[in-house]
Amino acid sequence: MLGRWDEHAIDEMAKTGSQISDSGERIRFISNQFLDTPYGEHTLVGSVNRKELLVVDLARMDCFTYLDYVEALRISGGFKEFERNLKLVRYRGGVVDYTKRNHFFTDWAAHSAGRIEDITREVGRSKAKSVKKILNLKADGTRFLQGIPTSEREITFIPGDAVDATVIGRLKTGDYIGVYTPTAGLDVSHTGIFIRKGDEEGEEEGEGEAVFRHASSRKSTKRVVDNDFKDYFSDKPGFIVLRAR
Repeated sequence: MLGRWDEHAIDEMAKTGSQISDSGERIRFISNQFLDTPYGEHTLVGSVNRKELLVVDLARMDCFTYLDYVEALRISGGFKEFERNLKLVRYRGGVVDYTKRNHFFTDWAAHSAGRIEDITREVGRSKAKSVKKILNLKADGTRFLQGIPTSEREITFIPGDAVDATVIGRLKTGDYIGVYTPTAGLDVSHTGIFIRKGDEEGEEEGEGEAVFRHASSRKSTKRVVDNDFKDYFSDKPGFIVLRAR
């Protein structure tokens, strides 16, 4: 389901994006194409009891599939390549299988073979905090996702109340952002992209308006939108930063 897109239009978008040398600027260009796309829940097909299918649904997307499509297009030069790369982005080893799906945000850094790097510590520095979590294991001992093993992982995040001009200044357009959650068994509760508006219009880097671009599930929005970054995170537990290399 390609929504307002067709294969030719996606092909042209990917080709145009591939001509932008800077990864962050390429992500800006691609993510901008999907602004106002409707939010959609449960768009992927597959479970421990149901065969996994490769879903390409650009008509509606949730916060994670939005990032899937943007990242796959970032590393593609056309539609067919986009389909192949979506497998590599969404699944470990590119194997379309429910047990191989990257179910957690930090899976991107853990399983991307260096394509994506966790730079939270680099951005937060002394303000960054780390906790050990067992992903997929609830506080009551049950699992969020049946058929998916638990995984112990150290999660580094920047507290929401530590967000200031210095921290924001270390972020770059195109950084993938996960909204940290203290909930046992999970790393994030939401995802999006950091964009600094204005930089692309000739301003010096760091001078533009900092926004959080994401597929919002809020009833008043229900679409891909931009929100002021500092305002958005003012009441959040924190955030994790992944950067495309």
